Amino acid sequence: MQKIDLKKELKHLYQPSAKAVVEVEVPTLRFLMIDGAGDPNTAPAYAAAVEALFSVSYTAKFMLKKGRQAIDYAVMPLEGLWWSDELASFAANERSKWRWTMMILQPDFVEDAVVDAAIAEVRRKKALPAVDELRLERFSEGRCAQTLHIGPFSEEGPTIQRVHDYIGAHSALTGKHHEIYLSDIRRGDPAKWKTVIRQPMK
Repeated sequence: MQKIDLKKELKHLYQPSAKAVVEVEVPTLRFLMIDGAGDPNTAPAYAAAVEALFSVSYTAKFMLKKGRQAIDYAVMPLEGLWWSDELASFAANERSKWRWTMMILQPDFVEDAVVDAAIAEVRRKKALPAVDELRLERFSEGRCAQTLHIGPFSEEGPTIQRVHDYIGAHSALTGKHHEIYLSDIRRGDPAKWKTVIRQPMK
């Protein structure tokens, strides 16, 4: 059974270099999403959201693997859109005032019915309250600038500034700050964490 890895098929979106900021055209993609607010390090809602996303995504994966089609694929990494109703709060890193949408890309061959069945299965087995807040949605970003940050989240500032400086020299910022978490932070050395930093541009 061949394992499909969309990170490789979408290499230009999910495996950028850390050496430069590059422009990419991000197509419309389909995500399992959940919204929330508060400091991701301390807000219970954030941990619950991430658990619900991964629980449903892995349940859908195993449903397809064991089904008639026998498709095996790698679950995509966690992604986050971040913003604040007060721009100054976001710039000042006041995380208690942050708003977020956490999401995981779902391959097109994972039909809506499979995702619905996975949600029902997780609801039945684990009784995770956040599961009821999940939604499946197509998301379009279009023209973006991005690069790879290597290191802990607390040191992203200069990398984000590089992306913003690039956009400022070529266009203007639009949309929400977007991060893609390529590393398992429960196991990896923070100095080696890999995070895609992406920002839509006009």
